[in-house]
Amino acid sequence: MARRAFYSFHYKPDNWRASTVRNIGAVEGSKPATDNDWESITGGGDEAIKRWITNQMNGRSCTVVLIGTNTANRKWINYEIVKSWDEGMGVVGIRIHGLKNSVGEISSMGNNPFDYITHGGSRKKLSEIVKCYNPAGANSQERYDWIKTHLANAVEEAVRIRSEN
Repeated sequence: MARRAFYSFHYKPDNWRASTVRNIGAVEGSKPATDNDWESITGGGDEAIKRWITNQMNGRSCTVVLIGTNTANRKWINYEIVKSWDEGMGVVGIRIHGLKNSVGEISSMGNNPFDYITHGGSRKKLSEIVKCYNPAGANSQERYDWIKTHLANAVEEAVRIRSEN
């Protein structure tokens, strides 16, 4: 059975990269919100954002955190990671700093977002439990190819790791 994933990412700078990764089709993914949708969601305040996240996560088995330059320690990224973990979903990180955006820009590598979250039971940083991948490749296309080849396995591993923790 194909896994269904929720994608978590820093919207403004990484929406293009997230959409491209999602369209690879390695796992069935939640559709990113359009600019207009996101503005209407955020305009409803924190409770509206929480409802939207809950609806988007419904029926998903894993959260794929697409890690760009400023993804780590953002309020809603942290919320999505914690909610995913608490709901028993797998969680995995994929670094996207080497991927081009819509105008061909490549960003710098950001911090690991799992370093900012503590696992409740063990009191370890979640980064000691959850995997974070840095796709191999000398250029953007090779990195997208790596994601296409390895994302489904990374999601399966994340689901297994979560079931063991």
